[in-house]
Amino acid sequence: MVTGSRTPARTPVRAPEHPAQRTPERLTERRTADEAPVTDALSIGRKVRHFRTQRDLTLGQLGEAVGRAASQISSIENGKREPSLTILGALAEALGTSTDALLDPHPLDARQALELEAERAQNSPLYSSLDLPQVRVKSLPQDALEAIVGLQRQLRQVVRNRAATPEEARRANKRLRETMRARNNHFAELEAQAAEVLEAIGYEDGPLSQRQAARIAERLGFTLHYVSDLPKSTRSVSDTRNRRLYLSNEDASGHDPRSHLLTALSAHLLGHTPPSDYGEFLSQRVEANYLAAALLLPEKAAVPFLAEAKKDRRISIEELRDFFGVSYETAAHRFTNLATEHFGLPVHFMKVHISGTVHKAYSNDGLPFPTDPLGAIEGQYACKRFTSRTVYRVSDRFSPYFQYTDTPSGTFWCTARVLPGAGDFSVSVGVPFAHVKWFDGRETTKRSESRCPDPTCCRRAPEQLEDKWAEASWPAARTHASLLAAVPPGVFPGVDTTEVYQFLERHSG
Repeated sequence: MVTGSRTPARTPVRAPEHPAQRTPERLTERRTADEAPVTDALSIGRKVRHFRTQRDLTLGQLGEAVGRAASQISSIENGKREPSLTILGALAEALGTSTDALLDPHPLDARQALELEAERAQNSPLYSSLDLPQVRVKSLPQDALEAIVGLQRQLRQVVRNRAATPEEARRANKRLRETMRARNNHFAELEAQAAEVLEAIGYEDGPLSQRQAARIAERLGFTLHYVSDLPKSTRSVSDTRNRRLYLSNEDASGHDPRSHLLTALSAHLLGHTPPSDYGEFLSQRVEANYLAAALLLPEKAAVPFLAEAKKDRRISIEELRDFFGVSYETAAHRFTNLATEHFGLPVHFMKVHISGTVHKAYSNDGLPFPTDPLGAIEGQYACKRFTSRTVYRVSDRFSPYFQYTDTPSGTFWCTARVLPGAGDFSVSVGVPFAHVKWFDGRETTKRSESRCPDPTCCRRAPEQLEDKWAEASWPAARTHASLLAAVPPGVFPGVDTTEVYQFLERHSG
């Protein structure tokens, strides 16, 4: 039994930090080029022009004061020439200000902020590709300037939405998976944040109770509301104005009520802001899911539990699931977070649809996953010889299934289970043969051979059958329309924001 003696802390849960304070180790990179102040030649030039006109100097008079031609000063003010530090210092002295003031990225007023945004947009590759004329923004009236900047913002958003094609989604997923592999799927900063939250609510060891999960919401100032009319495209809805968190009654009655609650709270604990693109949306989702799992299966309790199991050579995803009272998929995911970092065990994880398509995947043990030309795994067909596929043919759905698979990259042992419910997905976790000695189920005699990605392994029919039926068959494909469509547009892909706003309006009274 895992025990702990730490006295429950009385410190509050830390409020989400400002985005500027984020550690660079986070999965999510904040891309604020369109929002954050930028120091560039254009910003410096506008500051020079402001202080020059404030002192009632002509271009020629300022140029004479710093030993430069008026045309050179004009180029600096228009952002076409970036001044050296020497010239910058001379300009600051002649204008009665400081170098720091000229380099300060913050606009001097709202009008200057709009002018800078408009001119930067006109200098962008996107604007150039439209073959439109340049506009002298300085001479524009305020309402016209605001309209142009508004149109530029909308144009950028439309282009971003169009860029969220399936190809872009797969590229983003590939980049994220590479980051996870490079860090062995263990993110110390998220583990530390989970530990801090757990200490604040008085957690000691063992499974996290529903009451303790609710206390995290209380510490964040949220009240919980379980409703029957939650928008179908959401798992939860946060009313940040009134500090209400809405969850489905179905989750409360039929599923682990802690999972969606903690995932929703994790976004607030992490200080997430609306994502600027699909890659950031995906990273935020992984961060929130990771933190929620780290709260459900705390590192300080799960590591000793697994260490004891490893000592007894009986590591089991089922036992990890049962001890912490979580789903099999959550336990399997969490094991991949801890296995390599704490026990030196390379692992792989797969969630595979009954059709054979890979829904989720992670590996740092060399298992040869199927990939498309972009290097993406999701959406590809897993080998029919893999444990994640053969488990569907097992009649006993209540016992864990174990199997060895010989591949071109070596032999792998794997345990898999078909998820309860409709049975549309299986989840499998495995390790290379050299590490199977630590696992329960290593004595299995089940074995298969995979030659994938060789198409003759399982994707191409035997030659005799192909010769007989290739010209005499016409199947009607059961293809999901979503495979051909772009990623649903919007800040949160796939979420019907109209339904969300109508829902909040109904409940806000």
